[in-house]
Amino acid sequence: MIPSSTYRLQLGPDMTFEHVAEIADYLAALGVGAVYASPVLAATPGSTHGYDVVDPTVASSVLGGEDARMRLVGELQELELGLVIDLVPNHMGIADPPSNRWWWDVLANGRSSQYATFFDIDWDAGPVLVPVLGSDSLDDLSIVDDELRYFDHRFPIAEGTSGGTPQEVHERQHYRLVNWRRGNSELNYRRFFDITTLAAVRVEDPVVFEATHSAVLRWISNLEVTGLRIDHPDGLANPGEYLRRLREAAPSAWIVVEKILGPDETLPSTWPVHGTTGYDKLRLVCGLFIDQAAEAKFSELAGNQDLLAMELDRKRWVAENLLRAEVRRISRLGVDENDVISFLPRFPVYRSYVADGVTQNLPPGAIAERMLAEPGGELTSRVEQTAAMVMAKGVEDTTFYRYNRFVALNEVGSDPGRFGVSVEEFHGKVASATETSMTTLSTHDTKRSEDVRARLAVLSEIPDEFADLVQRWTAKAGLSEPTLNLLAWQTVVGAWPISESRLAAYLEKASREAKIATSWTDRNAEFDAEVAAWPGRVLAEVGSEIEEFVSRVRGPGWSNSLGQKLIQLAMPGVPDVYQGTELWDYSLVDPDNRRPVDFELRREILAEIEDTPPPIDESGAAKLHVVSRILRLRWERPELFTGYTPVSASGPAADHLIGFARNGLVAAATRLPIGLERSGGWRDTVLTLDGEWSDALTDRSHSGDVEVAELFFQYPVALLVRSGQ
Repeated sequence: MIPSSTYRLQLGPDMTFEHVAEIADYLAALGVGAVYASPVLAATPGSTHGYDVVDPTVASSVLGGEDARMRLVGELQELELGLVIDLVPNHMGIADPPSNRWWWDVLANGRSSQYATFFDIDWDAGPVLVPVLGSDSLDDLSIVDDELRYFDHRFPIAEGTSGGTPQEVHERQHYRLVNWRRGNSELNYRRFFDITTLAAVRVEDPVVFEATHSAVLRWISNLEVTGLRIDHPDGLANPGEYLRRLREAAPSAWIVVEKILGPDETLPSTWPVHGTTGYDKLRLVCGLFIDQAAEAKFSELAGNQDLLAMELDRKRWVAENLLRAEVRRISRLGVDENDVISFLPRFPVYRSYVADGVTQNLPPGAIAERMLAEPGGELTSRVEQTAAMVMAKGVEDTTFYRYNRFVALNEVGSDPGRFGVSVEEFHGKVASATETSMTTLSTHDTKRSEDVRARLAVLSEIPDEFADLVQRWTAKAGLSEPTLNLLAWQTVVGAWPISESRLAAYLEKASREAKIATSWTDRNAEFDAEVAAWPGRVLAEVGSEIEEFVSRVRGPGWSNSLGQKLIQLAMPGVPDVYQGTELWDYSLVDPDNRRPVDFELRREILAEIEDTPPPIDESGAAKLHVVSRILRLRWERPELFTGYTPVSASGPAADHLIGFARNGLVAAATRLPIGLERSGGWRDTVLTLDGEWSDALTDRSHSGDVEVAELFFQYPVALLVRSGQ
């Protein structure tokens, strides 16, 4: 069943099944069609996100277990809410071996384990390498309760291998504990990106598919789960084959994939899914509110960085260093290691899908020829899997912290080299969009929230002023590393007001992900200290100036926030609202965007604005109003949200209106609000309507040639519904 909309919740100890059940009535009142939950299966003890599943056959006990899950299902069904869950088919958590009985058995029994083929292990490369030691020394190993111990880490001892020192016992095992630094170059099991505590599973094997999916498929067949979000399909050996097997097992489920598409890439037509999780739409919607004329000034401010060269350099570095183990595994299939390192960074998108006949993104060369000759072969799948890892780590997790020309564009699924999105591109892409694919503006993985990006978009309308401010502020309290300095000033403005602790945590992550002056694995103590001290220094020395500047861009930022939210919720697709973002939300990358949400406050505001459209102010009530009115309309009158036709205004400020018509519905929003005000406002710009219409946001009626200034009298957006329809 395709939901009218979804509401993403990050589950954990502070948001259990019981907690979700308690806020379900609020979500229903908001107009939500389905609760969209992060992974719900048993995860590594202490997990805050659930992507490190240790037992895919049971619901998480931390979330309340099976009884609480069923109580939640009952509550949702009573409220006519669907339940969409995040499914992780690519990997399992192995950070705590005793909690993952499959992995424990593999370590205990090696190749003879009944689960030896469940994990993607290169058994011909020797014992399983477990990179957990702090050094090359084995002196800290001990034997306790017939287990091998390394501080808090516990490992099994194979039958018949006891006796002697812990070091002697260790040498008899089917695994080897080694210095953690050896993982990137020597690991002999596939992992999720560069995370050695997430071991890849072989869902291409029907036995493994059944073992890892049986519980979720049972929930679907019992109508307890209505939809699935498939995490990271690019990690799978053959995503198309996997999705066809999944569709056959769950023919009625709404299935979307977390497929990160390039700006001009489309989903393989052979995948039997309803669409993506919406990053492709995020780029289009957010880009509409960026003034493309500012590109040259921001390029100059950033020192005219070469994005393509930077991406290629960082992807090659990742292949050579972070993912050397994966490169070596590919080379063992008869390909020169250096050829692999040269080939992987040349993929223009995350990966090709040769087995599905999608080859246009496959770089030319001898490796490609072998892949084309064996579409379903091991070389093809391993190259494609690793190409996705190289792209994610080299671009999304490194370049996006280095190429800081205009960070509103540095988003998953976006292209920082494309400065904004034209109205023509937006309409062209959206007109052909599927109605069943998810749309989104914020997720648990976005680098910054939708409202941060909306405020940053304002800067594109005043590039000279912002450039001058950056130079002045830098002279007073700049960071010594130029790219982080530029990122920091944009972050402060976009997320203001921001606490010293939140800013410090963000800059620590950003500086280490960029890997320029410091990194997670090779710290620069002096630079780390400078970065840690910077937030306090800036708030003390430049805080009043920042506040004065933000006070002038805050209003236009709100206009952008409401505009992009209205468009995202009304355009073709199934709109998702990320937890808490129905009010203003100025969160940064995780874990900042996973902070607890005050649902009682949202419940109270929703009740207060039930009969009176609220003003646009600090409370964010106006955004909640826009969200609830559109989601309710989607729930009550889904027939309105079909079809798509671009709508234009006429008159001197026509370019500042972005609009489209659907089936008896017109959505319209304001673009580039500072430029609009600078040019004299809407003046006699009009939007021509055929017949009588009512604005669902204000309940005001309009017909014929409507002055846009009148249409946007209360809000910079309008959602018109044809009267009598």
